[in-house]
Amino acid sequence: MDSGVPWEVLARDSVLLKAVSHWRQDDDVWLEGSFDRLSETVRVNPLRDDSNWTEGWLEENGAVRIPWFTGPCSAWTLPFERGAAEGENREILKALHQTGRLTRQEAVSMLPVIALDPEPGDIVLDMCASPGSKTTHIAEYLGESGLVLANEVVNSRVNMLVSNSNRHGSPCIAVVNHDGRHMPMVPESGFDRVLVDAPCTGSGTTRKNPDVWSKWLPSGGRSLHDLQIQLLSRAVAITKASGRIVYATCSLDPVENEAVIAEILRKHDGIELLDASELLEGVPGEAGRSDWPMLGDDGRPTDESFPVSMVPPTEERISLALPRCIRIWNDKVDAGGFFLAVLEKTANAVSKKKNAEHTIRPDDVRPDPSDSPRPLSEELSETLRKQWGALPNDLWIRGKRVLLSTQEAREVWESDRSRKGGRVRIPGERWRPLRVMHLGQKAALLRKGAFDRIVAGAARRLGPELTGVTTEVNPELIDELLTNGEAMIPDSGFNESAGGRILIDAESGDCIPVWTGSRLSLMLGEPECRILCMQRGLQYHSAEEE
Repeated sequence: MDSGVPWEVLARDSVLLKAVSHWRQDDDVWLEGSFDRLSETVRVNPLRDDSNWTEGWLEENGAVRIPWFTGPCSAWTLPFERGAAEGENREILKALHQTGRLTRQEAVSMLPVIALDPEPGDIVLDMCASPGSKTTHIAEYLGESGLVLANEVVNSRVNMLVSNSNRHGSPCIAVVNHDGRHMPMVPESGFDRVLVDAPCTGSGTTRKNPDVWSKWLPSGGRSLHDLQIQLLSRAVAITKASGRIVYATCSLDPVENEAVIAEILRKHDGIELLDASELLEGVPGEAGRSDWPMLGDDGRPTDESFPVSMVPPTEERISLALPRCIRIWNDKVDAGGFFLAVLEKTANAVSKKKNAEHTIRPDDVRPDPSDSPRPLSEELSETLRKQWGALPNDLWIRGKRVLLSTQEAREVWESDRSRKGGRVRIPGERWRPLRVMHLGQKAALLRKGAFDRIVAGAARRLGPELTGVTTEVNPELIDELLTNGEAMIPDSGFNESAGGRILIDAESGDCIPVWTGSRLSLMLGEPECRILCMQRGLQYHSAEEE
């Protein structure tokens, strides 16, 4: 700590410990489990065709699978604290993360998406998405179809969200910039799934953020309470009938958790609270509570008057429902503290949406910004089809970048939507009212309106399809490029013109982007090159080492 006071001293003197003593009887047990630094935990990206190799590397280096983790991917605990990897392992772990093969993520932070359980083809909203670990987790459930709108209200955090989306390399992510409380209902039928990982005081994060010991106060949770309700209320409103909403915080305070859920159940008809413990089988959690003390900033119960939405509910139906939430104590799960609730909009939920009275003419609608992603024009599509030999589905363009996305992204772009109040319908073939900052996976770059080269991250995905810009070569040539960064153009079997191409290893199928000039130049970043060298048993030499 900056003050020089040990964490243990700050903790035993903290308002948080006093508060916990009113939330559970064995607060001393909780305290002892609230100091140790968190272990490094990671999630393996199943969308990569070499995910088995990544899992093998983790296992060889002492990682163990997280026992309660379920879904299309795997999650692992490494044998050291967060950020404490050393030597070669540190560089490899960094490269695996940078190339999207795995995502570093706190273990309990993986729970919301497991409970959300999205399916391929779903249109999902991650309402408070930055930095993006949950967004990429959703993308792993969706695979090659569906769309996750990753929303971030703070402009300075949007770049981090875009960066992590690019790193992961999923085609089904769109990054948008809105205040979640006023999130547009796109598509008009509503979202299949919505995740609200709400802003909170972080009282469950002492193992990674020791500042909580000196800074946490009950008034902090009360100051966020209305915002949390507003975000979750909007999530309910824009979810389709039979859709699912997950509300999550890294707070232990009932005012930020059960009180928020109680107010949603009070305000909204047609909402059912599902049993989170059944959806998160094997997770050592505690049932949500229906009663809690109201605390002053000294951490002790107070007789001060508080709004009805903050105090324990008096309605029996709500009190009986709240135990279906789940609270995870950091000392019980050997991770951080967490709270989670799963809500479902019933099939017969009544929509408050007003029917449109008329549709605006397309020419009367303000167009999307010029730098917004848009589908390829017929002219460019035909040009690329001639050069590539085939044209992948669902390609978009933004500036000089060709993007790969999904059919569901096209459906959202094409769909009509309603202006606020629902009285006027706005024709589709635009993103508005969405502010789209990023879409899908970068696939290729253009130069002067024509194809320049395939982007490295898309080479493995697109290489087998694009016969017009691929060349099959022997493994020795690939090895030379990976170790030296360049190679002589073969004397035979390589009658290709200058420009960007993909070389395909005739034996392994590895796809390597190169630039063809007087020589072949490797178009891969150091992290990807490092991993490919490891996979092929080659010695990797970084530019720094040279």
